[in-house]
Amino acid sequence: MKSVIGAIDEMGRAILFLGDILRTMVYRPNRSHEIFDQIWKVTVQSFATTGMAGFFVGGIMAVQFSLQMNEFGALGYLGGLATSGTIREVGPLLIAFMLAGKVGAYTSAELGTMRVTEQIDAIRCLGADPMQEIVVPRFIAIIVSSFFLLGLGLMMSIGGGMLVGSIVAGVNFEEYMRHVPTIVAFPSIVAGLIKCFVFAVILSTICTFKGYNASGGAKGVGISVVNTAVVTMIGIVMTDWLTSFLQEAVLNWFGVV
Repeated sequence: MKSVIGAIDEMGRAILFLGDILRTMVYRPNRSHEIFDQIWKVTVQSFATTGMAGFFVGGIMAVQFSLQMNEFGALGYLGGLATSGTIREVGPLLIAFMLAGKVGAYTSAELGTMRVTEQIDAIRCLGADPMQEIVVPRFIAIIVSSFFLLGLGLMMSIGGGMLVGSIVAGVNFEEYMRHVPTIVAFPSIVAGLIKCFVFAVILSTICTFKGYNASGGAKGVGISVVNTAVVTMIGIVMTDWLTSFLQEAVLNWFGVV
């Protein structure tokens, strides 16, 4: 019972922390160069990992779909179905996990170290707002970078699917891409972008919240990083189920397949 109450209390504190971030963004906007510096830093940190993971995920999707579609003689639709599944589900989830494993843990450790070494208190003593100076730029950077990385991951996944499809199933590049525009409809793209945004907000909120409120020296920073990884993964998976459920409900309501 205590653990449940503690989890609810922690969730409430995180939501209040997100409210503080949003108020700071509205009433005390940051200098743009600080945000761009963080966006560049986050993107560079995850660029190679995301591209490689996207390539192999595209190949895996092509293999799995080809095994089933070959029985029905529908390999011509391989590219469209694999790309649609990647855009709607795998792509946003992949990017969220990549960012959680690298950027989320790094941001939590960075802010936690600044907290336990009293750098955040020093910023406040100098008359500046730590939320404005160090939290908001990282929060915005993670969200913006997630869209850049999503585009990279999707392009690499299509390339990986095309290559593996041609090797394993004998589907040439032109045939692989032929049905992509017909199967990958606009609602699928919107759903992928919405999921990417929601996952990024969850990740950026949790990693900044855990790092900003770390305590207990080096051990406390380590605990903060571990909690960031665990809570972020659970939050992303739960939110993925919820957004998928709402997405299907909305599409069925409007009669969109």
